[in-house]
Amino acid sequence: MQSKRQSRGQSKSLRQLAVDALEDLKAVDILVLDVRELSNFTDYMIIASGRSARQVAALAENVVVKAKQAGEPPLGVEGMRGGEWVLVDLGDVVVHVMQPDVREFYQLEKLWSSREVPEQKSPRGVAG
Repeated sequence: MQSKRQSRGQSKSLRQLAVDALEDLKAVDILVLDVRELSNFTDYMIIASGRSARQVAALAENVVVKAKQAGEPPLGVEGMRGGEWVLVDLGDVVVHVMQPDVREFYQLEKLWSSREVPEQKSPRGVAG
């Protein structure tokens, strides 16, 4: 079992940092899943959509920039070049940014369904 990189408090603040970075650039349908009971490699999965390949890449890049500024550089980033689905691995928080058709096809929400984190409701009407 891989050891956790951060404490629970740190992973919650990193989770919020990622959500804020996504909201900054108008991500659609942000969903935060608490997967601590389902996974030994991460605590939270964040799934969000962008309306185009360019927006998906920009959203993911904003998460990367904000994480680096907070002293938490990503462990890895995959898919940036294509812009259909970008994964940003922040250790205890994994961010998936996808175009809506790709998100619908893979249905990660169903695959990783556990408990949606309720306090992540956005005042701007963004789910999650």
